[in-house]
Amino acid sequence: MDPQISELQEDGCYVALAHDHLNVQSIMDRVRSPQAGAIVLFAGTTRDSFGGKPVKELQYSAYGQLALRTMLSICKVIKEKHSLKAIAMVHRLGTVPIGEESILIAVSSPHRQAAWRAGEDALEECKARVEVWKREEFEGEEGVWRANRDGIMGQKIT
Repeated sequence: MDPQISELQEDGCYVALAHDHLNVQSIMDRVRSPQAGAIVLFAGTTRDSFGGKPVKELQYSAYGQLALRTMLSICKVIKEKHSLKAIAMVHRLGTVPIGEESILIAVSSPHRQAAWRAGEDALEECKARVEVWKREEFEGEEGVWRANRDGIMGQKIT
């Protein structure tokens, strides 16, 4: 295993935590199947603002092995629920500059409707449950740690 990546895979489910750029083609190839008529890919990227403030970058931290186990558990449930051929979820750790991906989720399914739904379910479960935290670094002020959830302002830790 590459020292820059931690991964688990089981029964058509692949999860990883990485410190380098995330590779879209690589994650799509992990879920590719001759029985799949659809591959849906979600790429979450660092945007340049949050709550009206200019963001400099995001920094992600995780409780590694627990986060991987939680990600794998989510993938197994989503795979069964939506009858997927495969599912892969990779989250980047460390500094993620503006415009770069912090998470990739790919799913393959015989039909597109199940793939669309599964991709969204996987992302929402990941954000709600996986032990990953992010620090928002704003231009001209101190950064703020917060849970990896949408729309919830971070609290300054002193």
